[in-house]
Amino acid sequence: MATALIILAAGQGTRMNSDLPKVLHRLAGAPVLVHAMTTGASLEPERTVIVAGHEAEAVTRAAKAHDDTAEVVIQAEQLGTGHAVAQALPALKGFTGKVIVLYGDTPLIRPETLDALAKSPAGITVLGFTASDPRRYGRLIVAGDRLERIVEYKGATEAERAVRLCNSGVVAVESALLNELVAGLSNDNAAGEYYLTDIVAAARKRGITADIVICDEAETLGVDTRTQLAQAEAAFQARARVEAQDNGVTLTAPETVFFAFDTVVGRDTVIGPNVVFGPGVTVESGAEILPFCHLEGCHISRGARVGPFARLRPGAELAEDVHVGNFVEIKNAILDEGVKVGHLSYLGDAHVGEHTNIGAGTVTCNYDGVSKHRTEIGAHAFIGSDTMLVAPVKVGAGALTATGSVITEDVPDDALAVARSRQVTKSGLARKLFDKMKAAKAKRQKEI
Repeated sequence: MATALIILAAGQGTRMNSDLPKVLHRLAGAPVLVHAMTTGASLEPERTVIVAGHEAEAVTRAAKAHDDTAEVVIQAEQLGTGHAVAQALPALKGFTGKVIVLYGDTPLIRPETLDALAKSPAGITVLGFTASDPRRYGRLIVAGDRLERIVEYKGATEAERAVRLCNSGVVAVESALLNELVAGLSNDNAAGEYYLTDIVAAARKRGITADIVICDEAETLGVDTRTQLAQAEAAFQARARVEAQDNGVTLTAPETVFFAFDTVVGRDTVIGPNVVFGPGVTVESGAEILPFCHLEGCHISRGARVGPFARLRPGAELAEDVHVGNFVEIKNAILDEGVKVGHLSYLGDAHVGEHTNIGAGTVTCNYDGVSKHRTEIGAHAFIGSDTMLVAPVKVGAGALTATGSVITEDVPDDALAVARSRQVTKSGLARKLFDKMKAAKAKRQKEI
């Protein structure tokens, strides 16, 4: 059956104590909302509708940046979850299939769980969980193996409060039925709000089957506070580490490795302690990431070795068997097969040909204060230590730059470039200068 998503993301999240909407706080390098969108996308929905309210422009930008096909509608007044869904339904006009309602502040639901919801044959299927501490969650009241109604905590009897099967808020409903049930919602309650949960009882009165899909409680964690954000981060990382190891990745100190929401790591890769992945990183099979590296927006090919203490920034492309060593930073640069950048260097806006060696302290001087410029280095070149490459500049294949050179002009293939002043040695002058400086210092101290 075709599916569509409605993701509720209108709340302010006052308990976050932040100017930023709670759905835009970052988890594993991406807004919490993006996690809900990513999981929902696993169903390949025909349409995705985001309901925004507080700071709607910012929420819209984030949603569109992740999926420009998503439609954003505005809930000008927050009058309950049923009211929020009602704002989204016009955007689903003409859609026939299963509508799944998600929450932009609930980032940990698994794709497998949503798949089970989408495949449920019932008219309404609610995602439930057995709570270790039910607290003030809504309770799922069942008769036999069927869901009869959802009871909010404050309206529940003592017997109903003793039920530990709780409501996550996530629900799957056939589209035509959802339109009918939402249209019939009432706000005749203490809060004066339209509750989406009321559709279950309304459906049962009409003889429509309501079912439950049970998930692990950890999947339903909502992010309403900074503490819950930290809990969600910890849960995400724990899950990501286990998945990486199950997929054949070696983590020598798993608890110190932090993944982003979209990190891809191939089998037989070894990742050392204290490695942090920002968004947009792909590591192919058989690479090695040594300790204390930070990687973001980069691609690392098979057999490459990175670190320790290396930083790969967006646009870094490492081909097979590249070595990037300690205290090296690569940004928007392509390193072809077998390139070696051993230590203490910066390569930005550059292309380095295969099997070229970059000496310690090399810097591509790519920014003139207004614009960025590229450096091109050919294959099998040798860049001497402490070479400054003032872009735009090209160093040819097989060329050599002398240590300490400042290269401001193109270097032809197989040429040697020496760009430094000739050394001049003045015998005995050092002692005379030191004596003069010491005498001046002593005079100043005496005057004080």
